[in-house]
Amino acid sequence: MKGVIFNVLEEMVVQQCGIQVWNEVLDETGDVDGIYTSGDSYPDEELFALVETVCAKLDQPMATVVQAFGVFLFDQLAARYPMFVENEHNLRDFLKSVESVIHIEVKKLYDSPNLPNFTYDESDADTLLMQYRSPRKLCILAEGLIRGAAAYYDTEIEIGHDVCMHKGADHCDLKVRFLDGQNNKSL
Repeated sequence: MKGVIFNVLEEMVVQQCGIQVWNEVLDETGDVDGIYTSGDSYPDEELFALVETVCAKLDQPMATVVQAFGVFLFDQLAARYPMFVENEHNLRDFLKSVESVIHIEVKKLYDSPNLPNFTYDESDADTLLMQYRSPRKLCILAEGLIRGAAAYYDTEIEIGHDVCMHKGADHCDLKVRFLDGQNNKSL
């Protein structure tokens, strides 16, 4: 996992709980030094251990924390890389650009970013089906990122997630339904 993800996790915990809580998370997690360079890679297990400690510290379920982190992560990445959100004028177009534009550019910025793969089905005018594939199985984080993007584009959505790798499938279906015809809303 790239260090930027660790940096944003730290920012979220510090912003919402304070630096003391982040330092306690680092102490309680064990074999971590807590210093992450954004472009460097660190073991996925280290991030997962930090998130588990955050969940225990906050007495919150993993899915709740990971999805909230996804929303926060979207805002932080949009601030760091505004060109990705400024180039798209509505949520649907932004989501469709993740695989064809954003992931290609991320691969230019970072060495071996180990990104998930998305394919899309637009057969329903009010829905975008995003098929998510990743050995990391961070579909809940992807849901949070989608919710963060929806807030950014001021678009009301519902996300269905009936097909999931955590239930034995080889991919996850993230079915994004645009409410009230807002799928064409532009900034």
